[in-house]
Amino acid sequence: MAPTPEDVDDGEQEQVEETSKDKQRQEQMKAMDKMTDMAPEKQLDESKVKQAMADLAASQKADKEAQRQREKELAAIKINKEDIDVVAAEFEIDKKVAERHLRERQGSLIETLKALL
Repeated sequence: MAPTPEDVDDGEQEQVEETSKDKQRQEQMKAMDKMTDMAPEKQLDESKVKQAMADLAASQKADKEAQRQREKELAAIKINKEDIDVVAAEFEIDKKVAERHLRERQGSLIETLKALL
């Protein structure tokens, strides 16, 4: 037969309470561990990071070079000033924007007007 609380000394009573508190703390710690360990931690490989950064820099450099090449090609296209005025007036846009649209369509006024409609 188990001893009743009246039969247990005060020292033993405290020990029982501490044991139950320790169990509660352990359960709380386990619950916290489960909450924080949802995703496993990953170590980043330094060489992979450096390679990814180098690839990104090379990609950006290639994009800038392609953009420069495109701008050079567009600048070589001949455009009539009257066409710029027509596009700018009809669509109420800046002349630089009108010129850009014309250059992108090889200087064709008709194609530019169709594209802007």
